Amino acid sequence: MPLRIGDEAPDFTAKTTEGELNFHDWIGDGWAILFSHPKDFTPVCTTELGYVAGLSDEFAKRNCKVMGLSIDPVEDHLEWSKDIEETQGNAVNYPMVGDHNLTVAKLYDMIHPNASGDTKRTAADNATIRSVFLIGPDKKIKLTITYPMSTGRNFDEVLRVLDSCQLTAKHQVATPVNWKQGEDVIIVPAVSDEDAKKKFPDGWDAPKPYLRIVAQPGD
Repeated sequence: MPLRIGDEAPDFTAKTTEGELNFHDWIGDGWAILFSHPKDFTPVCTTELGYVAGLSDEFAKRNCKVMGLSIDPVEDHLEWSKDIEETQGNAVNYPMVGDHNLTVAKLYDMIHPNASGDTKRTAADNATIRSVFLIGPDKKIKLTITYPMSTGRNFDEVLRVLDSCQLTAKHQVATPVNWKQGEDVIIVPAVSDEDAKKKFPDGWDAPKPYLRIVAQPGD
């Protein structure tokens, strides 16, 4: 079955570069990102894994863990990690799942359920395993993005969405196009004007009755 926003992120136990881990237990009561790769020792993925390692402090500030996944054994991941640190300047500092039998890829509907787990498969065979899943403390999927192999993922955008999801989970607001941390937000339609006056006593701008723009709420 395809996974959608709001579905529970499928749980799994798998071998990783940090030992055997259970996904839901590993998430704990925080946020998590699972991002997948079609093959080890591929150029675009090498840059992505290194960049994400460099964002470790940013994810930690947001109480968000990161887990990578690639369609090769853990032993290959450990060798690949050496190349990543050498070429990208950041050592991989998060667990990477060895999914050579495609178990997790199939569980997350990233590849055809009848696909073979043969390690001789090429990156092109696994092209759809280029997804990012953002998962909340409730273990529900908050975001899914799938990129083509030729396009490196924008993890600054993933951080932006994480900020938005954490803000909107706490306050009854939504974030407008291209929103960044600290910018104005939108009061959601489910909040009446009467209730909005209590929540936002300083008022708001409303170019249309359904478009109520207000300063980003503080913590």
